[in-house]
Amino acid sequence: MGVFLGNFNPDSTFTSDVGSVTRLATSAPFARYLAEAIYQQSAFVQAGILGRNAGLSNTTGSRIEAPFFDPIDSTEESIQSNDTWGTNGSGYFTSQKITASTQYATITYRGFMYSQDDLSQVQTGEDSLAHMRAQLADDLNKKLTGKLLSHTTGLIVDPAAPLHGTNYLDKSEATPGSETEANYLNASNVTEAKYLLGERAGSLTSIAMHPNVAAYLETVGALTFSTSALSTGGAIQWGGGGIGLTSTAVGNFMGLRVVVDSQMPILGTTGENQQYLSVLFGDGAVQTGDQFPLRIETERNIASLQDAVAVHYSNILHVPGTSWGAAFDNPTNAQLATPANWSLAYSRPELISLVGLVTCSPFGGVIS
Repeated sequence: MGVFLGNFNPDSTFTSDVGSVTRLATSAPFARYLAEAIYQQSAFVQAGILGRNAGLSNTTGSRIEAPFFDPIDSTEESIQSNDTWGTNGSGYFTSQKITASTQYATITYRGFMYSQDDLSQVQTGEDSLAHMRAQLADDLNKKLTGKLLSHTTGLIVDPAAPLHGTNYLDKSEATPGSETEANYLNASNVTEAKYLLGERAGSLTSIAMHPNVAAYLETVGALTFSTSALSTGGAIQWGGGGIGLTSTAVGNFMGLRVVVDSQMPILGTTGENQQYLSVLFGDGAVQTGDQFPLRIETERNIASLQDAVAVHYSNILHVPGTSWGAAFDNPTNAQLATPANWSLAYSRPELISLVGLVTCSPFGGVIS
């Protein structure tokens, strides 16, 4: 890089910015460590929701086409001992077609840059490699989750979304003060949501929820059923001293692995209860890849005595059975959340292991 006769101020790190100082190490091993940390630390990966797909990586173009065979639905023909059997009435089978369709995954390209001057480096004694790896891994993981949830929102939340009419259940209550336990995330609501997929309900293995929803489950886990009278017909009520006495963590609920993330969408308008979107996923429900690996590059600006580092990367997220339908690619998160940009590729939406469930929480509030 040539001499840049300028200063990255005010967006550079100076000695006064000690809290965020990092001396950057951008070797190839560091980039690999960072990519591994991002993937390994993702709760969505650990729960099996995100699945690596080699077919989505190292590709060319701005979107990826993924053809697939349509499910077969054979028409049975009755065989008889004459020359008129069959649907054609001519005594032989009528050949049926096996058809194929296609679906598209879009690619996002994102990045950012940081810089710092020499004095900030010599006046602080940070462990640069450990600090940079920890901070960037967490930050990029958060950014990936944001894209995933925007993508999911675009598929299921809006009435115009391709999966809203089949893979979406709203059990919330918008009017403050009118919500009851029936409007919270409970066994009945989760079971109803699972069986939106019919016989494929068992394909759902994880549920992602907002911390306020998880807090309710944790509270319920610390309670147990009891009766006020040890007799037939005694009223059943909540009592203290349940399963949460030694551990209140909610790792599983209704056979589903629980992922808790504060970026989970909160729905509703001003004056309404906060309505929380939880999403049930199957294993590998969201396929992921990257067109090129995470890249970290550094340059020296000798005129201002500053080092700059740029991070850029590509992300591909694809829910099999759905398709990116917009005329453009490289969408923003807002565009990922726009239902008009998505379409249904499968003829049977129950084959898509993705279900949205909207509930309230006693730990929620009113939208202001």
